[in-house]
Amino acid sequence: MRVAAFDCGTNSLRLLVADVDETGAMIELRRETRIVRLGQGVDATGEFAPEALERTFAVTREYAEIASEYAPERIRFVATSASRDVKNRDEFFAGIFAILGVVPDVISGDEEAHLSFLGATAGRSAETGPFLVMDLGGGSTELVLGTGEVDAAVSMDIGSVRLTERHMNTEVPDGDQIRAAVTDIDTHLDRAAEVVDLAAARTFIGVAGTVTTLTAGILGLDSYQRERIHGAQVTVAEVEAQADALVQMDRAARAALPYMHPGRVDVIAAGGLIFARVVARVDEAVRAAGSDLTIVVSETDILDGIALDLAS
Repeated sequence: MRVAAFDCGTNSLRLLVADVDETGAMIELRRETRIVRLGQGVDATGEFAPEALERTFAVTREYAEIASEYAPERIRFVATSASRDVKNRDEFFAGIFAILGVVPDVISGDEEAHLSFLGATAGRSAETGPFLVMDLGGGSTELVLGTGEVDAAVSMDIGSVRLTERHMNTEVPDGDQIRAAVTDIDTHLDRAAEVVDLAAARTFIGVAGTVTTLTAGILGLDSYQRERIHGAQVTVAEVEAQADALVQMDRAARAALPYMHPGRVDVIAAGGLIFARVVARVDEAVRAAGSDLTIVVSETDILDGIALDLAS
């Protein structure tokens, strides 16, 4: 079955057109990513900004033309964190429907966790589980534990855009801003640990743009290379060092990094802090339980999960 999956998050809008057979094997035909920053100011205002809606609609029109070239049998437009509680989401719904002919599906944190887990663990051997998947988005971060199925999941109200707007909305954050951001992350992690048994994980899988961008830096890539990033193993020390470096850079230095998407320049430092704090907490819990943790980065994520789920 040929499907077109749209993933509209707080920061990015992505498209995947793929053929999926009855066994769940997927052949990717087209994959696109644009930074639209739909969640601009949502944490403070509770509604979508007009310019954010127009950016999102413009990219959706572009994607509609791309998708039509492949004649998909099914289409699904999934919207996540930023779209759940806004006052003017009917305007968003109407705009997307006018372009695509489908109403955006605003999914819960639980379904977001399920789809992220499905995409991140596709094709992985159960012998390397249990898996803890971290989907680090612009508005929220999901932690999902399981092997074949999801055993536990939690959605934390922290993401690269949301944390930047709350605590780090300056070119180079000072010590007080960084401490405030870290306290926010740790508070959410404390609550998350009451829901998800972090110590049960054996393989930590990090997904989404913040994670893959930091990994490109860890690998020392001279451009963003999806095939090199997918499946890369990293250490806690490497993630922490990369996050620290990004926090200390000014905007020009971050923008000059050869693998950095321009739309991530302003929010990558906050995202890096989240990645570093989460992976350190999980590694600490696993070691305290007498086990070792493998940390893997995946380029397959909720977008792939949407496509697989749509074809099932």
